[in-house]
Amino acid sequence: MNTWIDSKNKNRYDSNRTLGKDVLNMDFQEYELLLDLAETKNITRTAERLGYSQPGASHILKKIEEELGFPVIFREKYGVTLTPAAELLLPTMRELMRIQERLEQTIYSIKGLEYGKMTIGAYSSVSIHLLPMILREFKEFHPNLIIDIREGGAENILSWIDSNEIDFAFISRPYARTMDFFSYGKDPLVAVLPEGYALDHKRNFPMESFEGQPFILSADGNDFDIHNALECSGITPKYNYSVLDDHTILSMVENKLGLSILTQLICTGYHYKVECIPVDPPYYRDMGIGMKSYKKLSPAAKSFVDFAIARIPKIWNEVLGEL
Repeated sequence: MNTWIDSKNKNRYDSNRTLGKDVLNMDFQEYELLLDLAETKNITRTAERLGYSQPGASHILKKIEEELGFPVIFREKYGVTLTPAAELLLPTMRELMRIQERLEQTIYSIKGLEYGKMTIGAYSSVSIHLLPMILREFKEFHPNLIIDIREGGAENILSWIDSNEIDFAFISRPYARTMDFFSYGKDPLVAVLPEGYALDHKRNFPMESFEGQPFILSADGNDFDIHNALECSGITPKYNYSVLDDHTILSMVENKLGLSILTQLICTGYHYKVECIPVDPPYYRDMGIGMKSYKKLSPAAKSFVDFAIARIPKIWNEVLGEL
């Protein structure tokens, strides 16, 4: 028998057990618990969310470790963290959970019933200006579907797609990635300037005018399109600040801390004392709905994507017309 000891938790594990039937006997409740624990990092919180007692959740964790033959958590002073080995299992567990979800939804569909859950990724600007209207109309036809929304920047959202944490996302086209992508509109990049900023060109703002100017940059990984526009233009502003939140950028420009570039959708509907002017030459975000595979979406997710693609063009034109 080959055994090894988890030095942090002082437990002994039989590595040969991973070759038997125990691994195949793991059920979806165990997957769900481990996936939730990766998010909460707290056994008590995960137990509450999933309807277990704390001892019950701990018992399931012990059972998981016995079945796998290696530890899945480190117990820390203020919670738990997953072991590196357990982290490796998460993407596959998420995919298995989604396959089960698709199977259940298909069975319900055959029976003429509606059931399902989906998780959507989106930029915050899309969550504010597009999703509420789409969701309102969609829920009128599909009231029983459960929808979770996760907001983030481009890099976050793409990683969620890769790790099966979301079904699909409202993002700009990732040109360096291969995925199914349904485009629905162009979101122009605009120069964000303090109110009253001296302009020689009122209708647009030349990219070269950013050269050497104090500049507030969207944080790396948050918006690839803005970084790409600056790189393609060959200009080098004076990067004074790097900021994650779009509201913060608008407020900082309002307070004359620098200039910036955002998109028309981001600037829509806010009342900061700034001027948002199209850049010259023009740059755009190609906005759409992206996913690993449209064919592999659950019935519920596929119905939402189809519904959104049909409805968005009209909403998109109405929203962008407000600026």
